[in-house]
Amino acid sequence: MLTVTLYSAPWCGYCRIAKRFLDDQQVPYIEIDIDQDEEAAKRVEQWNNGDRIIPTLDIDGTVLTNPSPTQMRQVLGL
Repeated sequence: MLTVTLYSAPWCGYCRIAKRFLDDQQVPYIEIDIDQDEEAAKRVEQWNNGDRIIPTLDIDGTVLTNPSPTQMRQVLGL
């Protein structure tokens, strides 16, 4: 089973789309609100060249920034 971590914020529409996709595919994930977790926000910035781009997903060490459903399917093996 893959470990999926979704870095997001409640106000982010693209994050809601990513969560809906994961839920529809029945993929369990951990959600981290970068507005509430400064260390997580810094991690997102490191992965995205200093930018706080969300959603950012860490799927077993593969980082996807604002991925399409197709990209998520590929990495998740769906």
